[in-house]
Amino acid sequence: MFVAHWSEIVLAFAAVAAASPNRPGPPASPGWPGSPGHGNGVKVLLTNDDGWAELNIRAQNDALIAAGYNVVLSAPAENKSGTGSSTATPTVLNQTCEFNTCPVGSPPTGFNASNPRLNYVNAYPVDSARFGIQKLAPKFFWSKPDLVFSGFNVGSNLGPVIQISGTVGAACEAAKEGVPSIAFSAASGDQLSYTTLANKTAPSTLAARLYSALGIKFVDALLSSHSHGPILPPNVTVNVNYPATNASVCSQEKDFKYIFTRVLPDAGAVDVKTCGGTTLPDETTVVETLGAGCYVSVSVFNATTKADVNAETQEFVLRKLGKLLTCLPK
Repeated sequence: MFVAHWSEIVLAFAAVAAASPNRPGPPASPGWPGSPGHGNGVKVLLTNDDGWAELNIRAQNDALIAAGYNVVLSAPAENKSGTGSSTATPTVLNQTCEFNTCPVGSPPTGFNASNPRLNYVNAYPVDSARFGIQKLAPKFFWSKPDLVFSGFNVGSNLGPVIQISGTVGAACEAAKEGVPSIAFSAASGDQLSYTTLANKTAPSTLAARLYSALGIKFVDALLSSHSHGPILPPNVTVNVNYPATNASVCSQEKDFKYIFTRVLPDAGAVDVKTCGGTTLPDETTVVETLGAGCYVSVSVFNATTKADVNAETQEFVLRKLGKLLTCLPK
């Protein structure tokens, strides 16, 4: 159960390190899902740009843990949406963390007193991902994460918007540090506290739980074909966008269909051959224009330039995802 008031939440890393010199014990031997729905202890760093106490990231944290993943959360102390790949040194808080989850004067980094795997970083999403990879992962995993899961974001991140998305920026930082990463975003939802999840029938809760399940389905599929080779090519990440959901449209996990896409439209592009062609549909068209089809876009892009990658790189990811993907109707 999460503590609701800041007076009971935040501890400084420095103070805890001084009081508790022993790190957590080493994790179980890393494993890869042999079948969908079984994380088998795969080490996941969870981050976002909406903040550490936001509804969606806590719902996704719950889902990853329930699916058997070994999860540590490292996210901004406040909502840092739209900050792209900005970076800064974390500082002492001059205002409360979002939803009053820590007080003014809290240290630059801190965590939930009842669950030290829930961490804030008072800087940008890039800094949260970096802190998780460089500081938290050695403490909890004794190694780098196997995967960085960024999101899912409140609102879509499609096409040119990925250049300014903090969710995408965090995923790119992970890829540049040599950790496979995915950025997830969702069309439905609002910027709400994790405490909203207590209302199990609220539309925001239902959407968050549904999108979280879709995230598990995607990660399971990506990892199920993994043996000893890389999960993703170097310096590459994946942009996944879910369409809108409500009580009557796209309301169940089975309604959603994953489409392999490109970030920007380009009628002359020579992409990987799939679905009978060599030019992929662009993600904005798939998610927004064709939204009633419950299509989830899956685009592979360069972590440095945030541009579409070549056909060979696309093919690597296409083969990884296998039967998860489907084709648009003719």
